[in-house]
Amino acid sequence: MRKLYFCARDIRDYLRGVMNTRDLDKTPDFKPNFPALTDAPAIQNFLFDVMKIYEQREVGCDAPIVGETGIDGLRLDFNFGLRLDVPEGNFHVTIGDDCGQFFFDRDISAVRLISVEKYFIRWKVQVSRDDKKIFEHTLNLDGQKVLLNFDRRCGLGDTLAFLPSVGEFKRKFNCAVSIVLPEYLREFAANIYPEIPQAEMTFDSYATYFYKMYGGDFPFCTVDFRNESLARMANHIVGLDALPAKPNFKPTAAPVTSAPYVCIGIQSTTPRKGWLYPNGWKIIVDYLKSLGYRVFCIDKEKFQREGTYTVATPDNAEDFTGDFSIMERANMLYYAEFFIGLSSGLAWLANLMNCPVVMIAGFTHDWHEFYTPYRVANRIVCNGCFNDVHVNFMYDTCPRHKGTARELECQKKIYPAQVIDAINRLIINENLTPPIISSELSGRRR
Repeated sequence: MRKLYFCARDIRDYLRGVMNTRDLDKTPDFKPNFPALTDAPAIQNFLFDVMKIYEQREVGCDAPIVGETGIDGLRLDFNFGLRLDVPEGNFHVTIGDDCGQFFFDRDISAVRLISVEKYFIRWKVQVSRDDKKIFEHTLNLDGQKVLLNFDRRCGLGDTLAFLPSVGEFKRKFNCAVSIVLPEYLREFAANIYPEIPQAEMTFDSYATYFYKMYGGDFPFCTVDFRNESLARMANHIVGLDALPAKPNFKPTAAPVTSAPYVCIGIQSTTPRKGWLYPNGWKIIVDYLKSLGYRVFCIDKEKFQREGTYTVATPDNAEDFTGDFSIMERANMLYYAEFFIGLSSGLAWLANLMNCPVVMIAGFTHDWHEFYTPYRVANRIVCNGCFNDVHVNFMYDTCPRHKGTARELECQKKIYPAQVIDAINRLIINENLTPPIISSELSGRRR
């Protein structure tokens, strides 16, 4: 059956967005041609190319449509955006949403219609044959089988930012939700959502939604992720209004020690996201140890290098690096007094464990990650370019000051005194008693 792609947004938004994006030269698998709006075949090829951001593009476009309509040959589901099989005949199809917008309005025959957008839209479909309306349906997830697919290429932090939306999605839409997760997260997800089954990727549900991260005007979400917080990105993708509550984690192991300890994580997806103040981590570890805390570095690797930038486990921290499972890391963070780290997956994991987080990050704005009152950044120097849609922090060493004395000053000019101040505020606000003080009090009582 011939395929016909359509989009809810004006196609000119995608044309302009793709032509303006700075990611194209870094993504060789995504090189769409830019057609004239009057060239219908070229437009179809372009829309198919735009969907390359989905690993499931080929099978999603070709897999059988499972939703029966009661009309022979007419099938509808929402497993890769809206998918509608229209048999041969004198059919007219109108597609819009429940607000009265219209996205498609044409006579068609022997066609599979596929929307470019895969995120939540309350689609409304009307089909007529020989000028008589024969079918109408508005998307309604209540009681339906729905699959939530987490892109395996997303980073740990992105995936953990999205994960709490699963529970809220099930609550709001009252549907039979299953989730598809990377292997390394399945045990953790089973702990926090034991009532939600995990599945493999199929196209036999009523609807499927895809959690992804991508910058620019692409059809995975209604907004560019650089303009929105990670938690709210999930809301846009799956149609939620409220930010979800944190899930409940049940520890599966005893603490690694009975002594009070602090976890640190000095790595993120690139050393450019690291805290680059000279010997900054050594200074902080010394300070924590002066308070009597044991300090565990829980990164996966002992060091990380990119270009001229290297971050390495501080010598004065206890080395707990290694390829530990997410569950093992979650258990460690569950019992920790607090966590000090970056804008990273470990910080998101600590936050889900209700472990207080000191986050050292100047390359993003405060609203981009989860809220912590112990965010540390220097907002006097150049900062926040990760959230600037006119540059691309992920592909430029330093978009605004590369090759100058100011390169990455957002991460270099965060001072140890700022971090120590955040630690002290955390200890007071969380009613913690540093071990050195507990020891002194105990000595006085004796």
